[in-house]
Amino acid sequence: MKKAFCRMCVQFAGMIFLIQSRNIFFKAGAERICCILFTCNFTVRNNIMDEELKDYYVPQIFRKVFCEHSKEQPRERGRKDRMKKIGFDNDKYLKMQSEHIRERISKFDNKLYLEFGGKLFDDYHASRVLPGFEPDSKLRMLMQLSDQAEIVIVIGAPDIEKNKVRGDLGITYDVDVLRLISEFEKKGLYVGSVVITQFAGQSGAVQFRERLEKKNIKVYQHYIIEGYPSNIPLIVSESGFGKNDYIETTRPLVVITAPGPGSGKMATCLSQLYHENLRGIKAGYAKFETFPIWNIPLKHPVNLAYEAATADLNDINMIDPFHLEAYGETTVNYNRDIEIYPVLNAIFEGIYGENTYYKSPTDMGVNMAGNCIFDDEACCEASKMEIIRRYYTAINKVAKEEASENEVYKIELLMKQAKITTDDRKVTVAAKKRAEELGVACAAIELEDGTIITSKTTDFLGASAALLLNALKYLAGIEHDEKLIKPEAIEPIQALKVNFLGGKNPRLHSDEVLIALALTSVTSENAKRAMEQIPRLRGCQVHTSVMLSEADSKTFKRLGVDLTCEPVRSGLKLY
Repeated sequence: MKKAFCRMCVQFAGMIFLIQSRNIFFKAGAERICCILFTCNFTVRNNIMDEELKDYYVPQIFRKVFCEHSKEQPRERGRKDRMKKIGFDNDKYLKMQSEHIRERISKFDNKLYLEFGGKLFDDYHASRVLPGFEPDSKLRMLMQLSDQAEIVIVIGAPDIEKNKVRGDLGITYDVDVLRLISEFEKKGLYVGSVVITQFAGQSGAVQFRERLEKKNIKVYQHYIIEGYPSNIPLIVSESGFGKNDYIETTRPLVVITAPGPGSGKMATCLSQLYHENLRGIKAGYAKFETFPIWNIPLKHPVNLAYEAATADLNDINMIDPFHLEAYGETTVNYNRDIEIYPVLNAIFEGIYGENTYYKSPTDMGVNMAGNCIFDDEACCEASKMEIIRRYYTAINKVAKEEASENEVYKIELLMKQAKITTDDRKVTVAAKKRAEELGVACAAIELEDGTIITSKTTDFLGASAALLLNALKYLAGIEHDEKLIKPEAIEPIQALKVNFLGGKNPRLHSDEVLIALALTSVTSENAKRAMEQIPRLRGCQVHTSVMLSEADSKTFKRLGVDLTCEPVRSGLKLY
């Protein structure tokens, strides 16, 4: 036992880590797990592990692959940030945004209902188009207001009933509500209650309510109002908002959030204004959306990138005509808010008698992001690249028959407005050129220093797996011809995939090659040096000449790489 790890010990160590690693490998499937254990066996069989290897080492090297490197390697992240062109002052944003919300609270009877749109925890779109914006900025801003704020989470009964799924997370809305509660409470934020909107006795909604109540979570119900939002007399009456449960709140700032759009956040806010007014409290309403940014030009690339991101919803940025008429000032909002404003104004008048607070949709917003851009050129360039990425996302969805061509057409129009083509994305040009030259699937990555690295499909590795090894070798200063993983270590994994797991493609996927690299790093100094470069992949740009498997796409996502793919599968162009 002192001389070497036995095969069973290595398997056990690997399995223990699999159980403890947030189910990462279970999500990837049994094939990945078997390949991992098989690789472990191979290393033992060839006496790679010796007495100096401690029994915790296997889990540690696995952890190196898929952990959040940005948190574990602050020096590497700092190095990257210094090389990346920043255009947004995040610290200024946090300070200005929280101060502005406090100011808005003071304008009412110390009670503000804040409709919180967009993603709270992981706003990667904002971080891509506003370089310097941290993905969790909204959450951090709320944490600065934690002593004044409570959170109310809204979910629509129809969404519960049909098991609506968040596309980015792959979980249903009701499960996401539980996740949100847990995450908020971990951050020290107070979750006051959950509201089930559009409730009409749906069995799924009833079961979910009972589930929440067993966890001692307050649950309220809001009902369908016939003719909402246009039937103002009914809406602002005992038979309209008056039928809804009054949400008991205890803090000045009530943040209304939801798992996704269409959950009823705005209606919940308005219903509360009605009930608060009956109790003699002149509560206020505000809307917090990062995009479009109201105080930059309509056709600014940052705002165009938002249109590209919401092309599937057919959102359109517009000049706010109400703000222009009231103040003679040109501001930007999006079509849904502008279209609904006359209705909102009528509801405000129905509740308060008159609307003295807001003269336009822009007035209702509290977004300060536009005031924190200090390098417009950097944000413009980042936004143009985001539009191109969204274009590739759209054409891949069409190729998979998951979307209509209208989404593509809209983004193509936005690209013309921004005066860009796919050739403006350097890695796109590099990957396509390499594929045309070699006649096989190829990939390209743009590193933090602007260097373009390419790869091709080989007998052992897919283009994505090869690309990762090539990039890591470059970053580690290792010669390109140096083999980080010996072929004899790859062959058993290939045999396992084909002979025992029913796989048709013997080549290693990107996650499999990283695991093999991690195991090799036990005895190889070069592999170890390559492993240490993984954090530097975060934020890099990648393009492949073919559509990737789900396994490869997820690996790039976990590594924080911005990926685009040609709509090509097995040599056949699909779009």
